[in-house]
Amino acid sequence: MFKQTQYVSEFTQFMQGYLHDHPDVARGQVEGRALLWDKAPINLEERQRNQASRIAQKPYPYQAD
Repeated sequence: MFKQTQYVSEFTQFMQGYLHDHPDVARGQVEGRALLWDKAPINLEERQRNQASRIAQKPYPYQAD
């Protein structure tokens, strides 16, 4: 059998070294994800109430009927 070596690309080596030397970057990534993607659970009752209270808008609001 062939002996498999774990290939690690130059870019992966660079990123691992960079993240090791700059731990604040990883914290910034986590904070950015929390800001943009990690949201609180949806309250279904509040969502339903908000949808029911919306006023229907005309496709073109400036058209005189």
